[in-house]
Amino acid sequence: MSKFDLRKYAQDLNDAARSHPIGALQEIRAELHGKQRTGRTIFSTQTITKKWAFHHGGRSELQFNIGFDGTRSRELRSGVAFSFVTSQSFPSIEPLIDKARLFNDFLGMNPNLYRDMSMWYWRNGERNEIPVGPISPELAAKGVFVFLGNRRPIKTLTYEAALDDMDRLLPLYKYIESSGRTKPFPNQPDKGFAFQSGKKSHKTKTKATYAQQVLDVNLRHNFLMNIFEKQLKKRYGAKNVFTENPSGFGRNSIDLVVRHSGGCSFYDIKTSLVPRLCVREAIGQLLEYAFWPGGKEARRLVVVGESVSDAHLVEYCRRLKKRFSLPISYEQIVVKDT
Repeated sequence: MSKFDLRKYAQDLNDAARSHPIGALQEIRAELHGKQRTGRTIFSTQTITKKWAFHHGGRSELQFNIGFDGTRSRELRSGVAFSFVTSQSFPSIEPLIDKARLFNDFLGMNPNLYRDMSMWYWRNGERNEIPVGPISPELAAKGVFVFLGNRRPIKTLTYEAALDDMDRLLPLYKYIESSGRTKPFPNQPDKGFAFQSGKKSHKTKTKATYAQQVLDVNLRHNFLMNIFEKQLKKRYGAKNVFTENPSGFGRNSIDLVVRHSGGCSFYDIKTSLVPRLCVREAIGQLLEYAFWPGGKEARRLVVVGESVSDAHLVEYCRRLKKRFSLPISYEQIVVKDT
């Protein structure tokens, strides 16, 4: 097999991008920044190297990036990155700190949007996987490279897969580079709630170590959701259970929805082993799903966790029901019985 030429791949990607939204990146950049367009393609000769490439003008931005990721597996990454690596032409990472905050805000508003992607960082020559989510202060630090997207073996690479990754990440880029002025999805009006499953293929185990399966929030969440989905279908019938049901507003989705004759129940799965923390993390999301304009009011809002509840949590949920008429409850998911 001939040696893979990343420079040629990047140039070919530029040509293939003409039929994709990401192909208009330079026009988008000019509009967002109020400047004249400085290029016509995603990548330029100045931003393409033998090992990686980032979009023209992207050094101080959330950059669209492709590159070799690992030496043994011979994989190529495609997605977006923050390069907190300084150089003579980029002596300070401060311009990227506010953009990292906008990145965190966007993912907070759209927590499920990129769940099927991966996120990792490079520091001191080592790659470490992290859950898809906010960038911590420890990672927004000099010398760190943070990436969101996908890795694929070079032998199975296609232009379309890489461009699809970039198309999906374009709303994130627009939000950040407009300093939050642009609505993330201007052409996607809220359609209101409807019963439908939006489940995608998510990683649950893959080649992860046992520690990753237990500690990685995304892997554990997907593992638990698959189990609980089966339990609910057995309890209520498959036709009444909807996984990752769109909320009816924005790009948010509800982990599991069960349809009843007199309404519906919303379930939100959390991975903490402390039921109190599960409820604390889930209650805001469930209330938003049920009461935000365009959503659907549910008769039951259920927080799901792995550990058994205790008397204090039961009393807490009882008080919320009595004082605020909130139908909040906690349910344990039993893993060993499936």
